[in-house]
Amino acid sequence: MATPIILCFFIFFSVTLSSSSTHPKNFTIELIHRDSPLSPLYNPLNTVTDRLNAAFLRSISRSRRFNHQLSKTDLQSGLIGADGEFFMSITIGTPPVKVLGIADTGSDLTWIQCKPCQQCYKENGQIFDKKKSSTYKNEPCDSRNCHALSTSERGCDESENVCKYRYSYGDQSFSKGDVATETISIDSASGSPVSFPGTVFGCGYNNGGTFDETGSGIIGLGGGQLSLISQLSSSISKKFSYCLSHKASTTNGTSVINLGANSVPSSLSKDNGVVSTPLVDKEPLTYYYLTLEAISVGKKKIPYTGSTYNPNDDVGIFSETSGNIIIDSGTTLTLLDSGFFDKFGAAVEESVTGAKRLSDPQGGLSHCFKSGSGEIGLPEITVHFTGADVKLSPINAFVKVSEDMVCLSMIPTTDVAIYGNFAQMDFLVGYDLETRTVSFQRMDCSAKL
Repeated sequence: MATPIILCFFIFFSVTLSSSSTHPKNFTIELIHRDSPLSPLYNPLNTVTDRLNAAFLRSISRSRRFNHQLSKTDLQSGLIGADGEFFMSITIGTPPVKVLGIADTGSDLTWIQCKPCQQCYKENGQIFDKKKSSTYKNEPCDSRNCHALSTSERGCDESENVCKYRYSYGDQSFSKGDVATETISIDSASGSPVSFPGTVFGCGYNNGGTFDETGSGIIGLGGGQLSLISQLSSSISKKFSYCLSHKASTTNGTSVINLGANSVPSSLSKDNGVVSTPLVDKEPLTYYYLTLEAISVGKKKIPYTGSTYNPNDDVGIFSETSGNIIIDSGTTLTLLDSGFFDKFGAAVEESVTGAKRLSDPQGGLSHCFKSGSGEIGLPEITVHFTGADVKLSPINAFVKVSEDMVCLSMIPTTDVAIYGNFAQMDFLVGYDLETRTVSFQRMDCSAKL
């Protein structure tokens, strides 16, 4: 029996919190689908095929960026322009100025455009003017926060004793500016903003390249010391989760990110379908690494043969099996080692019924099937992480590209493997950074959590 497949790409989110305290232990961030009418990038003229092809290109670009970073000791971080999958609305400074930044789980330091600009790209919103904020403070060159940046990312204005950051990206985009602290605030559901004084960020006065004018910069949600998640860790009990809804592509519905002690489902709640797998600690700390052991297509279990690059390995080859895949909400497709993918793709082809094998008209997806007048029978795919068997629905593994054709939403790569957001739809994905685990619980993410 065929199951309807709904195409979706998550990108934007606005923020609401539910707490009466100054520093809540739990709050929720609403996610807005990039193709929803609520999205600032919504284009009613784009077809499903247009959106899928754009997502394919973004996924490939992001994978190559990750691999470029993993292969160097001095790492670059950040995400180029609109290749990010989410925008986050925050306010910064005193008095507060609202900014919209690309939220990136593959980045740490948050940076925004700042006046006075030496060079700034066009921005629709108001550019932050540090001179008008009473809570802005530059970080000195010898500070712990300055030295949290890699040597390739930091500099020093010795005459003013001001720490500098510099980021560059694969498409020649860049951002340079001062490392500083400020008060960042998030609007609450009660109408009273929740403030986090002394938050480290980058005040960028020299920025250019392919950044989208909708946003003001990058908001880092990775695992490194300077990410927003790490800086708020005491306020959110080192826990956060997200629930991405596949229904958001056709309605004004939203998905959510939850932060706080109650945001992560208990790993003991196996009666509720909760499974968990260890986070693997390795460099760079920005990324969230899991270990993929196998993938099953129906009853056929295929051991995963991919590994991950270790920049500290003297041999300098792909040799490790622990932490061989990055879980990332900012990448749409799932990218798997090309050697493994040959066997996996063949097993998928054997298991699909009532469909003719076709080539993707756009050339991006490698396994597509056309049903004619009947329905397509799709196999159950189970992803086997260490200690966690995650059973995927058809919407997690296949995408509908036309009325009678679906394609596998997983592709081969010779770069870093990524577990993308299609595979995570309609799961509550919880990150417990205290116990170093990631949990998965199947649920309807269109319902308010």
